[in-house]
Amino acid sequence: MFVFPAPVSVSRRAAASSRLLDQLFSERVTAPSAPTSRTPALDVSETDTAFSLAFEVPGTTRELLKVSVQGRRVVLETATAEAAAATETPTDTPRVLYRERAEARYARTVVLPSEVDPASASARFDNGVLTLSLSKKVPTGATQVAIG
Repeated sequence: MFVFPAPVSVSRRAAASSRLLDQLFSERVTAPSAPTSRTPALDVSETDTAFSLAFEVPGTTRELLKVSVQGRRVVLETATAEAAAATETPTDTPRVLYRERAEARYARTVVLPSEVDPASASARFDNGVLTLSLSKKVPTGATQVAIG
C-alpha cells in the first residue's frame, strides 16, 4: 500500500506564503556575522620553466581578490564587499530588507614544489576563474667553473 501526501489547496498555500513574507519583512534583517571562508577549487600545472594555478572564485570581483607570493608559498584571499565599501566614500546605499544569498569569501594557501619569481608573476581573472602564471626561480647557488 502506498501513501501519498494530500495536496494543500492553492489558496491555503498562498495565504501561508503571504503571512511568512509579511513576517520576514516586518522584522529588521541584520547582516550575518563575518562570512566563513570557502576553499576555492584549484588546478595546478607545470612546465620546465613555470607553474600555472587556476582558482575557481565565483561570486567575487577582481577588486576583492588579494594574491601574495613569497618563495614557494602562494596565498589567495578575498576581502568582503562591506570592508571594501567602508574604505570608499559613503553613498546613498539601499537598506537590505531580506537576504538569503551569502557573500562569497575565499582563502587558500598553496605551497609549490620549488620557489617562484614574484617579480615575473602575472594574473588573469575571467568568468570567476583566477589564473596565475608564476615563473620558476633560477637557482643561483651553484655556478659552473671552467677548467683550463
